[in-house]
Amino acid sequence: MAELRIDPARDVDWDELWPIWHAIVAAGDTYTYDPATTKDGARRQWLGDASAEVWLARLDGSAVGMYKIAPNQAGPGGHVVNGSYMVSSTARGKGVGRAMVEHSLGRAAELGYRGMQFNAVAATNVHAIGLYERLGFRTIGVVPHGFHHPEQGFVDLLIMYRAL
Repeated sequence: MAELRIDPARDVDWDELWPIWHAIVAAGDTYTYDPATTKDGARRQWLGDASAEVWLARLDGSAVGMYKIAPNQAGPGGHVVNGSYMVSSTARGKGVGRAMVEHSLGRAAELGYRGMQFNAVAATNVHAIGLYERLGFRTIGVVPHGFHHPEQGFVDLLIMYRAL
């Protein structure tokens, strides 16, 4: 049976994480990050945020995913955390995404957050939406045509939330 480990990501892990990040963002079909983001720019966005925690998922020792949690807002809104998840194409369908979301929910609760919010889930990202709904998230808002999908054109962005 494959062993999945989720550990804090360190700056030295970026060389393993970058190919996952780059492949997902370059596809342009799930995240609002600029597909032209450089390796160093992406590293600064994910590992350079002092208010964030970044975690690395390894399956049998190989990097297969990552997630980031950070306050969704500052000050009086800082009790709600935002989460972002990326799973390599080779690990999809193996429970890595679910394990990372569950891990992040536990970690966010340990840190004292009271809820988790996703600000920009492309309506075409049906696998992620299904997972989030199975884990108790619900859509609380829609940005009509807020995402330009490379094949389906302008699609809605969902704002999803779950109390912790």
